Amino acid sequence: MSTSNQIVALTAGGPHSWIMINALRERFGDFPVILEEGEPASRLWRRRMKMLGPLKVASMQAARLPMKLTKRGTERVIRDMIESEGLKPDAPADANIINVPSVNSDACRAALEKLQPKAIFVVSTRMIGKKTLASVDAPFINYHSGINPAYRGMFGGYFALANGEPEHFGATVHLVDEGVDTGGILYQSRLEPKPGDNFHTYLWRLAAGSRGIVIEAMEDALAGTLSPVHVNLPSNQWFAPTLGGYVWAGLSRGVW
Repeated sequence: MSTSNQIVALTAGGPHSWIMINALRERFGDFPVILEEGEPASRLWRRRMKMLGPLKVASMQAARLPMKLTKRGTERVIRDMIESEGLKPDAPADANIINVPSVNSDACRAALEKLQPKAIFVVSTRMIGKKTLASVDAPFINYHSGINPAYRGMFGGYFALANGEPEHFGATVHLVDEGVDTGGILYQSRLEPKPGDNFHTYLWRLAAGSRGIVIEAMEDALAGTLSPVHVNLPSNQWFAPTLGGYVWAGLSRGVW
């Protein structure tokens, strides 16, 4: 059965997004990809300033300097991972891409209404608003690089390790609602970082080990058998490491 008109992907792009989309293409064949423009960094930081306050945001921005220093050598780790895991982190030349300014734009909703998919795969987009979620009668299914509900938001794999909870180094596939990674949990992966991994490679490691749960969730969606599960963990949202937090985790736990 062809799934070209049954699945649609929503993404802002990026390597781990294309890794997941390409894994789905290998399983289901070609399908449309609605590609939104990336959100400007200035807008992201303004929103964080409003939520977290100027001192914490300044510390997050200061942490970017030592992060740059730890990036040395990670290109080799990523290249090795691409080769050993068979990752495909680039947009395929023959992808059916529909460009829109935002997942919350009229253009995106019009594309979804025209395509009428049975299931929508979401990876690396801005928050999806109520109007877009209600624009078609299909589940929106998100890949999140963290174990929900304990590691909602940003950089869940890193924060699990930095907090001394390596058992929660993993990813979640969940239904999308109006909250931040608060929708019903469908599948989770529990993984282990490898020597040489750090902040710059965790997303790659999680993506490499979580393609299977993305495929399973989309198979369930097409079969009409989605079944959310309860995960008994406290709910926390994470943003970006602060300077003190990043240095402390590195020196005390070797998590950089």
